Amino acid sequence: MIPGTLCDDNLFKYQAEGLKDLVDCRVVSNSSSSSLKQVAKNILKKQTGSFSIIGLSYGGIIAFELLRQAPERINKLVLMNTNYKEPSEQTRINQQRFIGMAYLGQFKEITSEILIDAMLHPKNAEKQELRETILNMALNVGIDGFFNQVKAQLGRPDSTKDLQNIKCPTLIITGREDNICPLKLHEDMAEAIPNSTLKVIEECGHLSTLEQPNLVNNIIIDWWNNN
Repeated sequence: MIPGTLCDDNLFKYQAEGLKDLVDCRVVSNSSSSSLKQVAKNILKKQTGSFSIIGLSYGGIIAFELLRQAPERINKLVLMNTNYKEPSEQTRINQQRFIGMAYLGQFKEITSEILIDAMLHPKNAEKQELRETILNMALNVGIDGFFNQVKAQLGRPDSTKDLQNIKCPTLIITGREDNICPLKLHEDMAEAIPNSTLKVIEECGHLSTLEQPNLVNNIIIDWWNNN
């Protein structure tokens, strides 16, 4: 399990519990380096043999890099709320703004005042416990971890050409109202990746594992048992 930007193992807390009878769940670091290639190398060094991946958002971006480096080691792939393209100019502008805020002492405000409402479906954004979980994850990652995550993903290549080379069974999950990584990206991924399945969750934004955990778990379990 590979979390997204400003997220830690709590992003998958419901999956670690809900999938424990199906698989051995482990959450790996997404901020061990400011180089995407090195982050992937560090993950590969710590795992033995083959394994499967669940990657959400930046976690999916890391998954693409793992596939480039060691495709033979990956059994199954679950891509969630992610983006296979290189960063857009607007993404670069936004991320540079957030880095500036962090070093000006406004690190907490990046999540509490901007990202939470942008990421969540409006109904889910009203849930105080969910908001606190997301903010606490960001604080756990910290400024240095955030810097590594941003620099690594801003240096990512376009993975379009790699999609057709993905040979393992692939499940793609997204929220219909994901404004960070829109539905069209996932539809295009499903079209390009052989042996892939797309599932769209209603009333769900960018953080599907926390917004609709039971639906996510049921989708993964059903797909896993049939692939």
